Amino acid sequence: MPPHPVDSSRGSSTLFDKVRNYYHTKQDEPAPPPITSQTALLCAALYTLIYIAPFYLSPTLRSTPLQSRDAPAVIRARVRAVALSCLFSTVITVYILAIPGQATPPEIARLLGLWPLDPRDIARTLALVATLFAGPLYETLIIDSAWRQLAPATLTSGLFSNNNKNHNWIAYRNLLVAPASEELVFRSLTISLHLLARASPPRIIFTTPLIFGLAHVHHLAEFLQSRTPAGHRSPPLQIWINGLVRTLFQFTYTSLFGLFAAFVYLRTGNLWAVMLAHGFCNGMGVPRVWGRVGQFAASYEDITPDVAQGKKKKRDEDADADAVKVKVGDGLMMQGAGGDQEDSKAAAAHVREAVGPRNLGVGWTVGYYVLMFMGSFGFYRMLWPLTESANALASFS
Repeated sequence: MPPHPVDSSRGSSTLFDKVRNYYHTKQDEPAPPPITSQTALLCAALYTLIYIAPFYLSPTLRSTPLQSRDAPAVIRARVRAVALSCLFSTVITVYILAIPGQATPPEIARLLGLWPLDPRDIARTLALVATLFAGPLYETLIIDSAWRQLAPATLTSGLFSNNNKNHNWIAYRNLLVAPASEELVFRSLTISLHLLARASPPRIIFTTPLIFGLAHVHHLAEFLQSRTPAGHRSPPLQIWINGLVRTLFQFTYTSLFGLFAAFVYLRTGNLWAVMLAHGFCNGMGVPRVWGRVGQFAASYEDITPDVAQGKKKKRDEDADADAVKVKVGDGLMMQGAGGDQEDSKAAAAHVREAVGPRNLGVGWTVGYYVLMFMGSFGFYRMLWPLTESANALASFS
C-alpha cells in the first residue's frame, strides 16, 4: 500500500485526515464527505461548458470562411478566453476545497497536483509514454531524420521565432496552451473535487475521462455546419456519416488518453507530469496503424485531440491542395492554406529535403510495426512500476 498522501507528523488538517482515512483504512461508519459525487460531477460539467462556450458565443473566437481557426488572431483570442475560463474554474475549485473541504493552502496545492514537484515522477511518466510511442518515434527521428532538428535552438525557434508567425502560434497552441489548460481543467480541478467527494479511484479513472471525451463532441456541430450547402438546413447523409465517424474516433481517442492521464495523476499526484505527457502526445499525433513508412504521402487526416483547436472550415479543406503539412514531432499542422502558392511549393521542397530519404524498403516498415508491438507490451508491463510514487493521491489496493 502506498504511503499516506500527507505525513500526519507534519500536522495534516481535518480534510486530509478524512481523505486519508477513507482511502487507506477500513471504517465501519465513515464520516460523510464535504461534497457529494453529484456536486463534483456537476462542477466538471460546468467547467467544460465554461471552457467551450466562448468558442461559439464570441464572434472573435469563431472561425469563419474568411478567417481560419489557425489564423494568429483567432488563436490569440482563444488563448485569452481559455486563460479566463481556467482562472474562473480554478477560483470555484479553490473555494470548494477551502470552505466546505476546510483545506489549508498546502493541501489545496497538493490536491491540485501543483506540489510537491518531483522530477522523478515527470521523468518516469515521459519514459512510459515514449515507450508506448516507440514505433512513431522511430519513424519520426530515424526515418524522417527529425533527430537533426533536436538542438535546443531549433526546438525553441519553432515556438518563439518570428520567421513563421502562423506556424509559431499553432505550435504554441498545440504543444503548450492546450495541454496545460486541458490538464488543469479535466484532471487537476475535476479530480480534486472527486477526491473531496471520496469517489473511489476506479470511478474517477473511468468517469472523468468521459467528460474529457465529451468535451470534444461539440466539433460535430461545426463540422456539419461547414458542409451544409447554401439554402439547405442540413448537410447530405454522407456528411452526417463522415462527421459521426470522425467524432466517434475523436471521442474514443481522447477518452483513452484521459483514462491514462487520470491514472497517472492519481498515482503520482503530479499535474506537471500529465501536462508534459499531453504535450508529447499532441506533438506525436495519432500513431500510424497501417501503411508503409518512408513513403511520400499524398495527404494525412487532420484529427486533433484538443478541445481548443476546433475543426477546419470548408475553406481550409478546399485549400488543402496548396497546403503543406509541417511536422512538429509527428503531429501535422497546416502551413500555406489560403496563402501564396509559390511559398507553399518552396516550403514543400524544404520539407522533402529535410526529412531525408523516402520510398524506403519494406524492412523499415516491418521494423516500425515490431517496435509498435514491443512498445505497447512494454507500456503494459511498466505501467504500474513507473507510476508508483510516494506522492500518490489515492491507493488502488
